[in-house]
Amino acid sequence: MRTMLKNVLLATFALTICAAPAVADDVKAGDLVISQAWSRATPGGAKVAGGYLTIENKGTAADRLVSVSADIAGKAEIHEMAMDNGVMKMRQLDKGISIDPGKTVKLAPGGNHLMLQELKGPFKQGDKVPVTLQFEKAGKVAVSLDVQGVGAQAPGDGGHMMKKMPDHSGMKM
Repeated sequence: MRTMLKNVLLATFALTICAAPAVADDVKAGDLVISQAWSRATPGGAKVAGGYLTIENKGTAADRLVSVSADIAGKAEIHEMAMDNGVMKMRQLDKGISIDPGKTVKLAPGGNHLMLQELKGPFKQGDKVPVTLQFEKAGKVAVSLDVQGVGAQAPGDGGHMMKKMPDHSGMKM
């Protein structure tokens, strides 16, 4: 009986570990900590995908995310989504995003995000997509986006939450 209980507990523990969502490791670059880097799986034929992450500045001087690149995309940019006269609009942030000292900047669906265009292949749930972030002070930083489900709204969501924000992953640009 004791052996059977032990086996059941081990099996339950193993299933719990396997079912846990993959979460990207934190990446440190100078005074910056980049965490929760993720993207969504792309539907068939999609040529664009968004990238999301959190950047914390633990230093005493501002830094700036100035560009992004990814081998899987023909073009990669930093974008914002914002309401303009009641219409949600997306545009490239030519000057990047400032990360002030002691502050945290979150790139998330419906707001500032990485826009990967002219995709050379689909993003599949469970994949890790390498991207390179370019900062003014911290320099080039390699990060992997953990690919979640198509409808995911946050890392580890898996696409099970109801969509609350506009999804532009299937847009053609």
